Amino acid sequence: MAVAITKENFFWHKLHSLSGIIPVGFYMLQHLILNGFSLAGPDKYNSVSGFFYSMPPHILWAIEIGVIWLPLLFHAIYGMFITSRGEMNSYFSSKYRWPQARMYTFQRYTGLFVFVFLCYHVTMTTVNVKLNGENAVNYAAMGQHLAQYGYLILVFYALGVFAASYHFCYGVWNFCIRWGITISERAQNSIRKFSFGLFIVVTALGWLALLGFFLHQADVTGVV
Repeated sequence: MAVAITKENFFWHKLHSLSGIIPVGFYMLQHLILNGFSLAGPDKYNSVSGFFYSMPPHILWAIEIGVIWLPLLFHAIYGMFITSRGEMNSYFSSKYRWPQARMYTFQRYTGLFVFVFLCYHVTMTTVNVKLNGENAVNYAAMGQHLAQYGYLILVFYALGVFAASYHFCYGVWNFCIRWGITISERAQNSIRKFSFGLFIVVTALGWLALLGFFLHQADVTGVV
């Protein structure tokens, strides 16, 4: 019985690590890249958004459920299970002030914040699309949404991008160790530096995409 539990934990931990890179991490990167079309103006952004929502419904549902939501839910739920078993304050104790402990602690906190952020983001975008149609995520509607409450929503989104970026980029470092890609200390230090650089790039990409919604005038006619 004990052996079976050990094997099961090993399998689910490996699958959780893999799902954070493929497909969840890959989807996050392409999502930020496509949102970066906001920098090019309303027409470019709306054409990208319109392409996805013009797909046949059964294909779109298959992609959303099979490639995005199921892997994301598994990663989030099992991640919270891992968090519940970990020592959240390991970095702040005098015994465990290693950089790895700090990274682990921030990884857990950002994961929890990202879960809350995604629940809100999905409700305001995907759920709105299903209920109200394509206009719920066009350029003008997104700009208006981000500017609500004195730009507090924009700040919330900026923090969400920051947390998701850190969670993913640290996950790359952790993934390489867990899957035996980086074994030596030198290799682990190298991928840690790479992950930090990736974190800077991904965060900047997400923040620029948010900024793009305020750079151009958009026709607000018909905005939901």
